[in-house]
Amino acid sequence: MTSSSVRIVDSADVSADAAIGGGSSIWHLAQVREGVRMGANCIVGRGAYIGTGVVMGDNCKVQNYALVYEPAKLADGVFIGPAVVLTNDTYPRAINADGTLKSAHDWEPVGVTIEKGAAIGARATCVAPVTIGAWATVAAGAVVVKDVPAYALVAGVPAKRIGWVGESGVPLTAGDQAGIWICPTTGDRYSEINGVLTKEAA
Repeated sequence: MTSSSVRIVDSADVSADAAIGGGSSIWHLAQVREGVRMGANCIVGRGAYIGTGVVMGDNCKVQNYALVYEPAKLADGVFIGPAVVLTNDTYPRAINADGTLKSAHDWEPVGVTIEKGAAIGARATCVAPVTIGAWATVAAGAVVVKDVPAYALVAGVPAKRIGWVGESGVPLTAGDQAGIWICPTTGDRYSEINGVLTKEAA
């Protein structure tokens, strides 16, 4: 079931079995498969692919030509940059060991989980099964093969943490004492203990 306030352009291919939340837009040549559950006010860009049964929260943006393979789960406010790939096959093969063509019954899809507010930069690849923590940022072109902590900024191949980011997406700066990080945009304070960052109460 799709809300009447959804905008779907004529060239998009959206399954009648997909549920699209109100205020969402699906642009040219995008494909949204069966069983997709998409929240309100989402944007799916040109040529993007949203696989069967993918779940997306509210206010997500999937940019042009991104590939979100099932069974990915995106929480509220997730950003998927242009040409990002979320994989779903741990041991990919076109054929079985006996040479026969693999069918859907010959492998078990595994998904990427992306938590609230996280952002995946252009052409990054997230290799399932990984979890990208809330408000984390994956730099453009990175290849993520391990879970990413909340608020982490990761880059490279394979991706490694190179800093911390706040909820505004801006890298945090070191505070006046060890383990304290400050957002230069909002002034929010974060504390780091044993490699885990937590936002301090206002």
